[in-house]
Amino acid sequence: MKALVVGSGGREHALAWKLLQSPKVSEVVCIPGNGGTAALPRCRNVGMGVNDFEGIARFALVNNFPLVVVGPEQPLADGIADFLQQQGLKVFGPTQTGAQIEASKAWSKALMAQAGIPTAQSEVFTNAASALAFVQHQGFPIVVKVDGLAAGKGVTVAHSLDEATAAIEAAFSGKFGAAGERVVIEEFLIGQEASVLAVTDGQTLRLLLPAQDHKTIGEGDTGPNTGGMGAYAPTPIVTPDLMERVQREILEPALQAVKDQGIDYRGVLYAGLMITPEGDPKVVEFNCRFGDPEIQAILPLLETPLADLMLACVEGRLESFPPLEWKPGAAACVVAAAEGYPDTHRKGMAISGLDAAEETGALVFHAGTRKLKGETIADGGRVLGITGVGDSFEGAIANAYAAAACISYDGMYYRRDIGHRVKAR
Repeated sequence: MKALVVGSGGREHALAWKLLQSPKVSEVVCIPGNGGTAALPRCRNVGMGVNDFEGIARFALVNNFPLVVVGPEQPLADGIADFLQQQGLKVFGPTQTGAQIEASKAWSKALMAQAGIPTAQSEVFTNAASALAFVQHQGFPIVVKVDGLAAGKGVTVAHSLDEATAAIEAAFSGKFGAAGERVVIEEFLIGQEASVLAVTDGQTLRLLLPAQDHKTIGEGDTGPNTGGMGAYAPTPIVTPDLMERVQREILEPALQAVKDQGIDYRGVLYAGLMITPEGDPKVVEFNCRFGDPEIQAILPLLETPLADLMLACVEGRLESFPPLEWKPGAAACVVAAAEGYPDTHRKGMAISGLDAAEETGALVFHAGTRKLKGETIADGGRVLGITGVGDSFEGAIANAYAAAACISYDGMYYRRDIGHRVKAR
């Protein structure tokens, strides 16, 4: 069969790469894809936008691509799954109502309250004056989040009233567009973050390996939030016992709450967690798609054919699907970014050393790249995800950094401490 992947980032490169390992998959097309997907055997890019729902549907139907895998959250929030399903296509990704679990933090918080899911206490505000009045009477740090989608950049951990005020004013200034029309202000949770992703057919859940992302731009987890600067899996902070609790106390109640609202949710249900010092999981946020870069560390360890797993989800037969199989060991992904990211960043730099990096045994997933006259050019804030796989965390991390050292472009930046928590154990 043939599969169509919607999106252009490192996540989509990893998905296309893994789908092509499935025995049933003969070809993958990425819309619009990137410089990495363009170079994959049996994969090609088609240049149309992720929100061209009619064009995507027409291409899939005319060219017999029955399975459509939607990578980014924005087209899901805009209703791509609804539209494509109406055309008779099988879509891995929730409908627009289901995607609210990520697209609206206020909606997600209400769902968690309804389901009794452990999370931070919060309040929702629709204007700056009431939000500012609220924070003046709170302790710090406190977390200010724009309600809608902001590519991972709409969250501020404010350590003072001045920082909280600036975050609130930025949200309501229009900086984030419609995403900032509401603001969620919540208590600051202490602990370690972890990502537990599950796939679902709307009835049954299958959990993937737990991962840990590195959100901030600076080493030592400092500076502003980004879309993610690196990840590793499986994170040892999420023990088998804790995974069972996450399934029982968080993911299953969330899926049931979604079902209770009449939503047929098929795709990824991703819980971004804070593991408290007492070892309890609390939800920081839910996402409706695979994590980027978490999935670049998870998929290299997956033995089960990804296409088979996705089809079981979209066809509603996950309950009878065999248990997922995993390679032993660990994987670590280091994200290489452009100078200036996550703010205004440079583009157009030629990238060298990609072949040498892959010769180390690492996987190089392209995020913001494009091909130009035979060269690979940096074309985004996060440029590459460099993944090492090893028998141990130390080996995986060393492999990733050895490969990163082979790559060069003007202004290349990456954190040198990905996996610092696991290395400190």
